[in-house]
Amino acid sequence: MTIDESVFAPVAARTNLYRDESRDAWRIRIPERANIALDTVVAHARGPRRDHAALVFEDEDATVRRYSFADLDALSDRLAKGLLALGAEPGAPVAVHTGQRPETALAHLAIHKLGAVVMTLSQLYGPDTVEHCLADSETRIVITDPQAWGRVRDARSRFGALEHVLMVGEPDAGERAFDDCLAGEPGDIGYASTGPEDPALLMYTSGSTGLPKGLLHGHRIMHAYTPTMTLAYDLELDWPDAVFWTPADWAWVGGWLDTVLPAWQHGQTVVSTQHRFDEEWAFDFMARHGVTHSFMTPTALKRLAEVPTPRERWSLATRVICTGGESLPGDVVRWSDDEFGIVVNEFYGLTEFNHMVGCCKALYPVVPGSMGIRYPGRRTAVIDDAGNEQPDGTVGEIASWREDDPSLFLGYRGEPGVPERMRLGGWLRSGDLAVRGEDGYFRYQGRNDDLIKSAGYRIGPAEVEDALVRHEQVAEAAVVARPDPARGSVVMAFVRVMPGVIPGDALVRELQDHVRHNLAAYKYPRVVEFVDEFPLTSSGKISRRTLRAQAAEQRW
Repeated sequence: MTIDESVFAPVAARTNLYRDESRDAWRIRIPERANIALDTVVAHARGPRRDHAALVFEDEDATVRRYSFADLDALSDRLAKGLLALGAEPGAPVAVHTGQRPETALAHLAIHKLGAVVMTLSQLYGPDTVEHCLADSETRIVITDPQAWGRVRDARSRFGALEHVLMVGEPDAGERAFDDCLAGEPGDIGYASTGPEDPALLMYTSGSTGLPKGLLHGHRIMHAYTPTMTLAYDLELDWPDAVFWTPADWAWVGGWLDTVLPAWQHGQTVVSTQHRFDEEWAFDFMARHGVTHSFMTPTALKRLAEVPTPRERWSLATRVICTGGESLPGDVVRWSDDEFGIVVNEFYGLTEFNHMVGCCKALYPVVPGSMGIRYPGRRTAVIDDAGNEQPDGTVGEIASWREDDPSLFLGYRGEPGVPERMRLGGWLRSGDLAVRGEDGYFRYQGRNDDLIKSAGYRIGPAEVEDALVRHEQVAEAAVVARPDPARGSVVMAFVRVMPGVIPGDALVRELQDHVRHNLAAYKYPRVVEFVDEFPLTSSGKISRRTLRAQAAEQRW
């Protein structure tokens, strides 16, 4: 059954959509003026939810701090005045390097109020990456904490234009205490009047080659995300007194733009912590804080799915988890239905242009193993190398039509607009492969550079991974190409087994037969390597680049 786009009509008003009859398509409303701080926290700080909890932070020692919308508004005004005195100005970047804590929230709000640009820095970055980001962005002010800055402090002399280090905690020589910027009376800082195209966020993203590139989003991004995040959270962004949490890094789109800002836009509570993710701890945390809605990467969800029948052990309020960033195995979706009793809505997109495809169980069925259907307000298709839309059932590259995508980034720092390498006619190229079925659902097939070409066959790693994790003894799997002199490449699987399972040659043969039986004889992994854990990227995804390098180093 194909899902007709008329399914979105009843929820258009609450999802920021309107019907463009001239194009027979859904479009997203973008206002003439936009500011991320004013459109989220400030809007509620001046309204009936001013005293509602906006942020609850649990520290490592289990102490809890609570902030209302009015608190965040007033404190970020004070910080904005302090940053103004240090020279923060409209359009200039201010680096935020503080993880999932209240000071990060205050920094984002204060910087937006000034019309400056938030430059997010992950605390997982090492000195070389921090040096590159600070130098490339010509950042003069960084807000950080002792743990994160301690790893890079000795390299400060290399950090180009950097003038001020605001330390959340005890400052060292040549640094300032963050709290000093909150000490004075706010006064009238004069909020910047920003438009939807004015730069708001600078995020450094890693590619397959070269150093990370600084990617700019405008203040319109929150409005562009409103319909798709409403759908991803199953039409429950306005659920009464919802509580949102994500284990994803706030320096990334998933943690900040897909979780914190949608929650605040709708006047909801966000809980946060610096605690390292662990499945048992995560269930404890969600139960303790009454978490109702969450964004998690598939890697985190796969960890949760290793815990059977969690509601028998914890009193959980969780209703919806949305996920994206990599392919979600169908078995995790089935676990969420049968054992966790929640909705899991997967969506797909890039930091440069997001939420092209996704699920919303409240409106149409979630199909295990698929990413969902085309979201409204996006023109998404599967194309060939010449930019021609492909018929259903054909593997091709996922692409979005440039003129219709309000989630489109402003460009890379120093390189405004869409780079030529991402364009193909009117399309934006994703570099990802998929098949669109006759039912309208997209099924991920891997990256262009992940595609395995073996003895003339084209094999998408995602379908092999999905088959492997359907085996009862497999917890997680990643599939890459391994060079082979006879076939060009063969399928190689890295497998993490379930607790208590002892891997060995017998299990290798069993997994190979399992894939042969469920997919095709030519798709089975000729090489299987068991691992205790997977290498991860700084955004929490499996590092296939590392796995491909390991496979290439092996010899027959």
